[in-house]
Amino acid sequence: MSTSEFEYPEFYSFPPFFTIQPVIATREKQMALWRDLILRYYSTNKIKTLVVHDCPLWKNQKIKRELNSDDIDAVMKDLVESGHGEWEDERQTRCRILWRKPHQLASDIYDWAQRNGFINSVCTLYELHSGEDINGTSFQGADEELIRRALSILEEQGKCTIFQGDTSD
Repeated sequence: MSTSEFEYPEFYSFPPFFTIQPVIATREKQMALWRDLILRYYSTNKIKTLVVHDCPLWKNQKIKRELNSDDIDAVMKDLVESGHGEWEDERQTRCRILWRKPHQLASDIYDWAQRNGFINSVCTLYELHSGEDINGTSFQGADEELIRRALSILEEQGKCTIFQGDTSD
């Protein structure tokens, strides 16, 4: 997992960040910071799944601080409840990171299609996931299942039609 491109925010070096705060207002702000940190880290590094026991964000070696397991559970619960994470397994050891929520991604895809003249054109799932025309978009490299869900939202809104092909592309 490459962290060379990722710049940790200043609050990541603040020791109390690694202890869930008891005051509700402070805790809410802290959880928002954890959500933002997780989303930025995983989107910057194009990582789609957070493995709970192997997440490098839980520990900051420079200040010798780390979240305990109860606090990790609280952060993960908040991430999932916010709609930016989905458990991939019943034991809750792997979480799909939703860099953008499906409805946000649907809007991004539609805006991209309008800007680039793709309305009333056929695009494959591969083109929306890895094509040359999507460089720098919020959906470049996104989880294919998430792109399918975003396209389903657009289809429900009457903004696209999904054609089933012989392959997953």
